[in-house]
This record gives sequence, structure tokens and C-alpha cells, in this order.
Amino acid sequence: MIGLLRTPIEALAGFAGFAWPWMLLALPLAWLLRWLLPPVSMARTPALRVPYGDRLAGIAGVGVARARVRGLGLLPWLAWCLLCLAAARPQQLGEVVQPPQAGRDLMLALDVSGSMEAPDMEIGGRVVQRLTAAKAVISDFLDRRRGDRIGLIVFGYRAYALTPLTRDLDTVREQLDATVVGLAGRETAIGDAIGLAAKRLQKQPAEQRVLILLTDGVNTAGTIDPVKAAELARTVGVRIHTIAFGGTANKLSVFGIPVTLPGGEPEIDEEMLGKVAQMTGGRSFRARDTNQLVGIYAEIERLEPVKRPGQRLRPKIEWFRWPLSLALACAVLAMWSRRRAAR
Repeated sequence: MIGLLRTPIEALAGFAGFAWPWMLLALPLAWLLRWLLPPVSMARTPALRVPYGDRLAGIAGVGVARARVRGLGLLPWLAWCLLCLAAARPQQLGEVVQPPQAGRDLMLALDVSGSMEAPDMEIGGRVVQRLTAAKAVISDFLDRRRGDRIGLIVFGYRAYALTPLTRDLDTVREQLDATVVGLAGRETAIGDAIGLAAKRLQKQPAEQRVLILLTDGVNTAGTIDPVKAAELARTVGVRIHTIAFGGTANKLSVFGIPVTLPGGEPEIDEEMLGKVAQMTGGRSFRARDTNQLVGIYAEIERLEPVKRPGQRLRPKIEWFRWPLSLALACAVLAMWSRRRAAR
């Protein structure tokens, strides 16, 4: 007996309320309709009137049948109450669950120094600046990052965090679109960008600390040497992927050897970027056009996502089936009993 009562008691203990409580307002509707509408006359004119008709009815048990029918009139009311209860959708709180959530914590460090305005990139057959091309590719990268938390750092003479780590990728995209060449100065502080990213990522779980750094130059400013900054990032467990980005602006090719013209942009320090990536367990890439840059971000996208616990939830279990089943049972029983009593 105790075992039979345990399930209803546990259900009441975890009762979470009604999903549609306003449906309970329909409870008095049936009584209201019965009070307002005139009763339906079911009387039949007797074929033969005799002074001892009441005694014949008593002998035949008609009065008992009518009493039974009146007694069974509670079943339709009970069925209506149960239907209203089912329509209100009673719910019970289930066990606490914590589903895994796949994703990564990525910091994007984007070079916005003066060299990023070099018009040596193409998008749709149109020549554009390096920064414009980089923003287009990164924006497409953000479109596929559902579930990740992404932050944005821009660097020139100084490094600045435009957005913290967030799943609101629309805000990250808006800040990315608003960046312009020279926003943080026209020189290149690669070391400061790495140091700032390491500081922002050090509070995250070790396996999720990833920095993607895109630059088209060499370190010409800042207070931290890029290699020293990489050592600091390695200490706090930040993995850095570097992208050397740039075409052949202000350059000539002499017998297949690229030569920088006077006043042209300096060569990209690929050796330093490769060392930074190697020290931290990341990868170093070289992109000379937008197609290569798209391929690099696709390669980074294939990195194995890290599973971390999601938000703790208590699912709601629907219980409307029980009152609905009881209401149907009451309705069927009322109809069957009424027919049986009439016979």
C-alpha cells in the first residue's frame, strides 16, 4: 500500500504548477450554462392514464432508476473538472540535469596598423584593403561559431579589447565592422596584443584558451617583446595560432625574387610568428590572398571543440495525461450507467 502511494506523493512533492493556469477559469462555465439555459424537457405523454399509475411505476422500479440516474449526474461534473485540470497542463519538476555544451573560448587579435590599408586584396573581383578583406573573412568565420565564446582585440601602437569573451556574436560582428585602419595607432604592437589576450584568457579552463592572431607586419611598438609575451601565454596555458596576412603591395618581382620598393611595407616577420605559435602549441599560417585566408580559418574551425558542462536545468514533466484519462473514464462510465439505468 505504501508503495502505491509513493508515486503520487513524490509527484505532489515535485509539483511545479500549471503551464496554462488561466484554463482553470473555465471550471464554473458548466454550472453557469446550466443556470442560464432552460432545462430540456424529456417528459413523455403517457398512452394510458390510470389512477394507480404511480403504484405501477413503483412496482416496475422506475423511481429507483430515476434516483440512480440523478446519483450518476456527478460523473459528468467530475469529468468537466478533470478536463479543465488537464487543459491547465499540470507539471512536475524532474531531476536536475547538466547537459554537456560543446564550444571554445577564442580571442581574435586583429592588426589595424597603417600597413593594413594596403590595397592588395580582391573580393568578388574588386581590389580592397587588407583590413576590409580580413574583416569579411572573419565575419564569415563568426557565422559558423555558434556555441563558442569569442572576444575581439585590435592592436596598432597599443592593444585594446573591444569585446570580452561572449556568445553574443552579433555584438562582436558590429565591433569588427566598426574598426578602421589606425584605430589603435599606425604602428604594430604584436607583443602587447598577445599579453592582453593572455590576461583575458587566464581565468578560463586551460583546454579552452585559444588566441588567433592576424597581422601583416613586424613588431614595431609596444612594451612587450612578442616572444616574451608568448612565454607568458604558455605559462597560463594559452594556445596561439598566428596568421601572417598580406599580398605584394609596393613590391616588384625580379627574377622571381620579391623586392620591396622604397617606401613600401616591411616584410612580415614569419619566423617570429612561427616561433610564437610553436612555443604555445599552436600553428602558424601564411595567407597571401583571401582564398588562402578562408582556408586557414576553415582549418582552425576543424579544431576539436571542448565539451564543458552546460547550465544546470530541472526539466518539467507534463502530467495532463492523468486527469485527461480520468475525465474520459468518467464520461464513458456516466454514459454506460445512464443507458443501463434507462433499461
